[in-house]
Amino acid sequence: MSGLSIPIHPITHNPTEAWEQIKPTQRVIKLNVKTPTTPQNENMLRFVCMSDTHCLTSHLQFEIPDGDVFVHAGDFTRCGSAIEIEEFNSWIGSLPHKHKVVIAGNHELSFDPKFTCGPAARQQHKNAHTGGGLINEIPDLGIERAKLKAAVEAENTVNLITNATYLQDEPLTICGIKLYGTPWQPEFCNWAFNLPRGKQCLDKWDAIPAETDVLITHTPPVGHGDLCCTGVRAGCVELLSTVQSRVKPKYHVFGHIHEGYGVTSDGKIIFINASTCNINYVPVNPPIVFDVPIPPGFSK
Repeated sequence: MSGLSIPIHPITHNPTEAWEQIKPTQRVIKLNVKTPTTPQNENMLRFVCMSDTHCLTSHLQFEIPDGDVFVHAGDFTRCGSAIEIEEFNSWIGSLPHKHKVVIAGNHELSFDPKFTCGPAARQQHKNAHTGGGLINEIPDLGIERAKLKAAVEAENTVNLITNATYLQDEPLTICGIKLYGTPWQPEFCNWAFNLPRGKQCLDKWDAIPAETDVLITHTPPVGHGDLCCTGVRAGCVELLSTVQSRVKPKYHVFGHIHEGYGVTSDGKIIFINASTCNINYVPVNPPIVFDVPIPPGFSK
């Protein structure tokens, strides 16, 4: 890991304004990427990326392209209940891809220790009958409060992901290509894997190895696939700095902001918002596919 220290932007808590300050030094190139129609090359690893399917895989309006590695960048459930995870695990198990990689998002409440263990969670369970507790402090987003409580009371839900490799602040190497997956994001409705902007987010990004080829986060970096329909940017300033200055992956895959779906580049890194659902939670955005050269000495 590089010893380069990433500074915290002075107005990191206002990513919209922070982006306006740094934008003159940035390039954002919108790319129109189509699903490859050519056969897979033996010297390339084909990635098929989705995110934010929110229990709607049975309503997909497209076929899942074939490939070597299937990536899901989080929010595969509505609240992380056991039955939602089991349904997702069954669906992903039906896909033909040899390698399958999953990270969590802010909707996977039962994957976040903040809700499932420790003093805050224990107090939540203790006070549940009075209407208090941590789970009652988050917006329900149209989900029954009882379902949210039941979701976080289920134990070891991560273990229900048996048909894919689940990454939580972890690296994974496939055919010599180095991946890293992390679910954290700046505070967003105080749901799962939320952290205050600035140092606490940067602490998570500092753990990303500098030699990562494909970075998978749930949150976008500021300036790429993070513009909300309200005109506000939701991406992380320090994540962009980390990606551009220290990690320098070939590809950065994420989701979270549904209306940010698409592919951009700064001229060096390809940024992919693979959100499957649109702003209305309709799963209309097809997977985004890309090929990565396999390093010498490795093969499929």
